[in-house]
Amino acid sequence: MAKLTLDLHPIFNRGAQIEQELERVIDEAERKRVATVEIIPGKGSGQLKKRVLRFLDRNEIKQRYHRLDKDRDNHGRVFVYFRFKGKQ
Repeated sequence: MAKLTLDLHPIFNRGAQIEQELERVIDEAERKRVATVEIIPGKGSGQLKKRVLRFLDRNEIKQRYHRLDKDRDNHGRVFVYFRFKGKQ
């Protein structure tokens, strides 16, 4: 099973670039039909994770993925799962 990973540590303080990277990784997952995207906002104070979750909760973004899972053991990771219809 293929998985894409997006580490947001290098751009944690660049708001517009964070959203561009999130959009890019979702587009890439849909284009390549990748089932799982791992987003790593890091543990920190949780502000970046909240920003990521708000982005993923937007209606136009929420329609593009199947489900969202926050890692129970490592609160610095978020998994986004996609479901594709038909053959790959």
